[in-house]
Amino acid sequence: MPPPAAPMRALLNALPKAPMRQCQRLMSTARRPTSPSVTKAQQAQPLQPLTQRRFKFKTVEEAKSRYRSGPFSWKAGLLFVGTGAGLLWYFEFEKGRMQRKRIADAAKGVGRPKVGGPFELIDQNGKTVTDADLKGRYSLVYFGFSHCPDICPEELDKMARMYDLVQAERPGAMLPVFVTCDPARDTPEVLKEYLSEFHPEFIGLTGTYDQVKAMCKAYRVYFSTPTEVKPGQDYLVDHSIYFYLMDPEGDFVEALGRQHSPDQAAKVILDHMKDWKGPLRITR
Repeated sequence: MPPPAAPMRALLNALPKAPMRQCQRLMSTARRPTSPSVTKAQQAQPLQPLTQRRFKFKTVEEAKSRYRSGPFSWKAGLLFVGTGAGLLWYFEFEKGRMQRKRIADAAKGVGRPKVGGPFELIDQNGKTVTDADLKGRYSLVYFGFSHCPDICPEELDKMARMYDLVQAERPGAMLPVFVTCDPARDTPEVLKEYLSEFHPEFIGLTGTYDQVKAMCKAYRVYFSTPTEVKPGQDYLVDHSIYFYLMDPEGDFVEALGRQHSPDQAAKVILDHMKDWKGPLRITR
């Protein structure tokens, strides 16, 4: 039979309570151990309450406008557009340069007929001119004849305009050369008077029939004079209508036809000049 509850409570109440109160006092006065690196001054400073940083806006519209444009700003947009435009220009420039290089290299490829070569003629002043005199600069060579009624004058006017445009950008870097396909009538005196009507810097070349024929063959130029022409009788010479652009080493670069305007042809020539890495023998 269990003991009654009343005697047990009386026994518990009789136990001393002083040690319990003393333990409570010790626990309330105990301090946490501190790190040796923390100074007393730092211990004495009160702890600051943690606060969360927030962006302060005066109005709700200002707060909304912060997130209205998304992660991109107008500065980032300008940078993106500028970078894209720069890359587009670079790729277009490289594309044009590689295309010009393919055109120039195609004329020098294996199995391709060579355009240009050695020649010896005389100019409108009676001076001997060879292919070596054209080297060191670009040369623009056109074949025609002074008695041509319409095509040659138009092309020589075009050649004068091309030369002036190139001369404005690259003075002395190109020689304009006119080679007659009719040496029987185009003497140095005739060429001098004829070319002076188009441009004072034009170089006119003539010679014997065999010399002119050899140069036309080297440049792959077609020309044909009528047979059985009586002395003093007028006649026309059929010939190719191209401007032959030659580089400073005497190699063929590109043929410019009637489809090119003077401005377009001058741009083609200047672009090839920009691609040229070797020295130029500039004349003033």
